[in-house]
Amino acid sequence: MYGEAVMAVSTGAASGVLSYLLQGQVDVLSTRISAIFRRSSNPHEETSALQMLNEHAEALSRREITERAVTDNWTELFAAFLGAHTDARADIEELASAAPNRANTIGSQNNYSSGVFIGNNHYGEINISTRNGG
Repeated sequence: MYGEAVMAVSTGAASGVLSYLLQGQVDVLSTRISAIFRRSSNPHEETSALQMLNEHAEALSRREITERAVTDNWTELFAAFLGAHTDARADIEELASAAPNRANTIGSQNNYSSGVFIGNNHYGEINISTRNGG
């Protein structure tokens, strides 16, 4: 595989890894990472990749690592792995195409009362009346 193609595949997959991590889908991702790195005859590669995955998940949650650093590390790892295991290309490419998209949920809440609403909490009086006036 040519160097440019390796980098394109590796960069796309690394972005997919970051997407999974940011959405808290480490378990799903670890299964996929295991399947990819299990192709190696060296079991240490799978263990190292899973360890890096867990470390990045922890560091991202604590804001101890940048998103750029995560993608750079995974790009390098995937590029090195593809250099030795070109048969893993389809699985690695799939990380980019199957990465979860962040979904935003927009809702609305109407509050009618004389009290103050802070978030979902109400401070003050609430008078509940039914349509029957009772």
